[in-house]
Amino acid sequence: MLSQQQLKQQAADAALELVLPMLDSQAIIGVGTGSTADLFIDGLARHAEKFFAAAASSERSAQRLTAGGVRVLDLNLVKTMPVYVDGADEINNRLQMIKGGGGALTREKIVASVAQKFICIADESKLVNKLGAFALPVEVIPMAREAVARAMTRLGGRPVLRSGFVTDNGNEILDVHDLVIDDARTLEASINNIAGVVTNGLFALSAAHIALLATQNGILRLDSEVSA
Repeated sequence: MLSQQQLKQQAADAALELVLPMLDSQAIIGVGTGSTADLFIDGLARHAEKFFAAAASSERSAQRLTAGGVRVLDLNLVKTMPVYVDGADEINNRLQMIKGGGGALTREKIVASVAQKFICIADESKLVNKLGAFALPVEVIPMAREAVARAMTRLGGRPVLRSGFVTDNGNEILDVHDLVIDDARTLEASINNIAGVVTNGLFALSAAHIALLATQNGILRLDSEVSA
């Protein structure tokens, strides 16, 4: 039986195989954050000569890319990218996700928004029938933390401050437990409209286009056109 680490490697390898034909000497690729994304970065670095640069969703990923010999660009210099590759904490069969366990949710959304295609890579344990077992990260401006926490409580959640953690943007994270997520798109928009919220970890308004999920029997591919 494959370990979770081996499954993550399988997903990263599958993404690399899918992405390489999209790249050329001028291409810029978007790269996410997390343990599975790290494995993708390591594989991508072995092909650094095949594309121009990368845009990273976190300082951590930028450092790993640079260490692997990949040029990293400020996203402000990037007009478009063929693809963004990142993991998920949960994903459903509509390719809606909860992300942000690593705290990079805001930059992940921003980098993904510039890409033409979002590929989610994960092991099969991340596929769920309904989002919400994983606490929903909400990035907040520090002065708004308690006000946002009260608003999340009114929505039925149980917000917990991620102790000792500050995002790359200098903000805090509330991990909101016990939310009932029946309509992820509506909830994502509602939370984002709360004053003091930078963004939340629901990726439903802009879901993934492709999911590559590693299973004990190989890669399960889900496409948004089929799964929607």
